[in-house]
Amino acid sequence: MLYANVVLGLPIDGAFDYLVPYELESKIKIGARVWVNFRAKKKVAYVVGLNNKTKIKRLKEITALIDEAPILDQPMLELAKQLAGYYCCSWGEAIETALPDELRKGKPVQGDSSSATHCAPSGKKETVLLFIQGAERLPVYLREIKNALAAQQSAIILFSDITAADNAREIIQKDSGVNVFVAFRKQPNELEVWQKIRESEYGVVIGTRSGIFAPVNNLGLIIIDQDQDRVYKQEQAPHYHARQVALMRAQICAAKVVLGNYAPTLESFYLGQQGLLKFEVIPPESAFPEIKVIDARRLSYAQRKSKPLFSKYLIDAVSAALLPKGKVLLIINRKGFATTASCHNCRAALKCPRCNINLVFHFEEDKLKCHHCNFKMEVPKICPSCNAGYIKYSGIGTEKVESEIARIFPQARIRMLEEDNLNPAACSAADIFVATGSVVKHQGLKFDLIGVLAIDNELNRVDFRSAEKTFNLLMGLSRLTSKKIIIQSANANHYCFQALAKNDPELFYREELKQRKQLNFAPFKHMVLIKLRGTNQDKVKKSAGDLFARLNQPKTAGIKMLSFNSGQPPKLRNNFYYQILMRASSAEKASHFLKLHLKEARYSGIIVTVDVDPI
Repeated sequence: MLYANVVLGLPIDGAFDYLVPYELESKIKIGARVWVNFRAKKKVAYVVGLNNKTKIKRLKEITALIDEAPILDQPMLELAKQLAGYYCCSWGEAIETALPDELRKGKPVQGDSSSATHCAPSGKKETVLLFIQGAERLPVYLREIKNALAAQQSAIILFSDITAADNAREIIQKDSGVNVFVAFRKQPNELEVWQKIRESEYGVVIGTRSGIFAPVNNLGLIIIDQDQDRVYKQEQAPHYHARQVALMRAQICAAKVVLGNYAPTLESFYLGQQGLLKFEVIPPESAFPEIKVIDARRLSYAQRKSKPLFSKYLIDAVSAALLPKGKVLLIINRKGFATTASCHNCRAALKCPRCNINLVFHFEEDKLKCHHCNFKMEVPKICPSCNAGYIKYSGIGTEKVESEIARIFPQARIRMLEEDNLNPAACSAADIFVATGSVVKHQGLKFDLIGVLAIDNELNRVDFRSAEKTFNLLMGLSRLTSKKIIIQSANANHYCFQALAKNDPELFYREELKQRKQLNFAPFKHMVLIKLRGTNQDKVKKSAGDLFARLNQPKTAGIKMLSFNSGQPPKLRNNFYYQILMRASSAEKASHFLKLHLKEARYSGIIVTVDVDPI
């Protein structure tokens, strides 16, 4: 008799044994999908093993075979297993993360691709990591792609957004002369593209985060452009990071990894210090701009008292830049006109009923909006709490900056740079531009002066990565000008700004690594966030407290519970959040520890998720 070990896309660890019907014994293969009855429901399962023995006395039979040719080869099964062990999810959940939605629902695959050659390295080969610094990264990508194709190997290139992927596709296809596939989740022909990739002996796949799972054959190269971008981290469970999955897959297939960025992540810099990452620095075509940091604490008494958006130095610099018809960019990383709308009498702030966070006032729409969900409302004429007739607005966003700069420079043409008009042509339409930090994603934009406002909001966030994120933003802005950047801050002596002013990025990384080491934060340790959410606040809080006590009870070497508090934000889309922060010497060890203890915990109506290496 033949038994199949199957896993399901459910948060249940371990494989389940099912009896293989006699008529399917010669057809079933590891990596195929089957229909099974699981807890009185018909489910898609994935065959991860076949054997002639089982310890279970009474077994259910496999209902039907979906695939005669496996849809998962051995390297992909191994990748999913490693992902499950690192990111604290089940093997089945990891497999389903890698597959198109139609395959997860049990749709049969047309045609037989069993003749395709899969990743099967002949011997262990060291994975080489290249770090590329500078504006022009694409020529290096083209060079590496040509080398892979010459060796009849496939390449996967990831970009932070679909627009960048589409733009790169035309250039890469023209340069390489091969058919380039674009793969991303939820595209209309996702399954069709998936099949074509799988049937090609070798080729090039361009995609976003989920493209890391593209079923290429003979994988030889993985490129991730701007790997510091948070879009590479999956928001839903399992919370994988495309960079970490790329390193796993490259190790399995003996492939090369290229991380292209204008500023390395702290993890990359740390690997470089240890000799595990090779840096290839491409100097920018233009000179590094002059960086001037205005200390807000040293302004004149009159300026500090009036609390202007712009220092006198910045206003003078804007005037000087506009005289020869130069272009000015003003950056503030908040949208809207005012970040808080509150009653002048009772001081109650207007909050989102679903998320319980302050609503942002948008002047152009004349509405209050929640930036976490789609809630919006008309601006009330009177306070809902005390019926007073005056609503006060505070905090600044892009619309406020646009309004204030228009008052100071009434003759200047001013334009807001939004996601849909971030292109070089937009730069000829105005003199002064206002944008958020998303402007750094787009190449080709050039300015004569960049002013950075309210940067302390980014630097002072309750996030141990806040300094790194601020530095990455400012390094990205330095690519948009070769002349001058003015930064307004009340913390002008911070090493983040001093490293930029001295054009010495290593100064920042050395200081940041020193602090992280003292605090035992990443990259020296792994941080793990256990999140609990539900509609009943008291129940979620009690469950989180009970779980924290349960996890804190066994003293396990290399694992430490750090804190238990409400989420950030504490309420989101009608769900209340509480979280437990944990530190571990190994992500795999933390994942194993949590799997052992979470399966014993049962909280009705509460969802528990685990985020390893949160960003």
